[in-house]
Amino acid sequence: MLNQILNVKMLTTLLQGVSAGLPLLLAGSTLQAWMRESDVSLATIGVFALAGLPYSLKFLWSPLIDRYALPFLTRRRGYIFLFQALLLVMFFSIGVLDPKEQTALFALFVVIITFFSASQDIVIDAYRREALSDEELGLGSSLYVTGYRGALWISGGFALWLADFISWGQVYWVMGSLMGLMAISTLFAPIEAKSEVVPRSLKEAVIEPLVEFFQRKEALIILLFVLLYKLGDSMAAHMSMPLYIDLGFDKTQIAGVVKTFGIAATIGGGLLGGVAMLKLGIGKSLWIFGLLQMISTVGFSLLAMAGSNLLVLTGVIAFENLASGMGTTAYMAYMASITNRKFTATQYALLTSLMALPRTLFSAVTGVMVEGMGYVWFFAFCAFIALPGMLLLVKVSPWVANSESNS
Repeated sequence: MLNQILNVKMLTTLLQGVSAGLPLLLAGSTLQAWMRESDVSLATIGVFALAGLPYSLKFLWSPLIDRYALPFLTRRRGYIFLFQALLLVMFFSIGVLDPKEQTALFALFVVIITFFSASQDIVIDAYRREALSDEELGLGSSLYVTGYRGALWISGGFALWLADFISWGQVYWVMGSLMGLMAISTLFAPIEAKSEVVPRSLKEAVIEPLVEFFQRKEALIILLFVLLYKLGDSMAAHMSMPLYIDLGFDKTQIAGVVKTFGIAATIGGGLLGGVAMLKLGIGKSLWIFGLLQMISTVGFSLLAMAGSNLLVLTGVIAFENLASGMGTTAYMAYMASITNRKFTATQYALLTSLMALPRTLFSAVTGVMVEGMGYVWFFAFCAFIALPGMLLLVKVSPWVANSESNS
């Protein structure tokens, strides 16, 4: 058992989780904290969510990465190293900008970062499937998520703590240096197994996976469910950092409670969700965890009413992150379960692209919404908007059907 965990392939999977997780908050809530401290308006911060569109559109160029290999390293490792090196350059480059005085250029750099990050995600997902056997995939996926969550703490809590001692630009240079270490580790990563079916044309890489998926009876309902299940959760998350700052919490408090304790609660929620799914199954878990997610979002409204109360903040963060971790675990397991193994890369890219859409396109209006209705009613709305996704479970994964299958 110990040999299964302590080997180069599992270490690589863990580090790839770190590499995939680092850019997310550096183009998300950590970036929002930098912008808010630089006196950038909430409306502008909200619009910056559109910079995350590459995460929702990555299925458009994932077939190109599948079809064409780079002339160095291997089919997957070459692309991983390239995108890691490019992210290093971009983190150092954005560190010299002023988000208030150079907003347009700042936005462009953020879009480039999210494009490279989304592209890296495509290749890392494909590498993990090809480097690990079916028996290793469960443990490997768990270690990948652990590395990913750890990176969220590094780029969130640790970055906020650092920002109390050095400039925001220097914080991004530190993160860029860490990405450089990830690129070096890729040079020593195990060579992945050759894919059984390498697309011989763009038609094979693009058309066949989509045709197979859309021939399913419930294809459109599945896509709508993937889009809506975490919509309220994602919209609330986009305005949570401005809320903490506007309520008067300092960066050290945010780093300690929101990022450190919060990430730990999310990891705990993911582990708890995984164990619960063994008993409940994926379908029932989607129902229960989705309901908990919806209830936890209301906690932000309570925090907005309570003001700068550290105890309330801790309670809200604990419940919300635990519920979010459980919900995400069931959500990811569901998407994996409906993917045809023959077309995993393209179909999974399609589903995860839709998964990312709420935190980009829909979150773009959250700043304007907060300015119009205030934090209390905004977060109450986020809880309410989760209902359509929950109702689609009646079609996607009926409770009765799940009860019969588990009995």
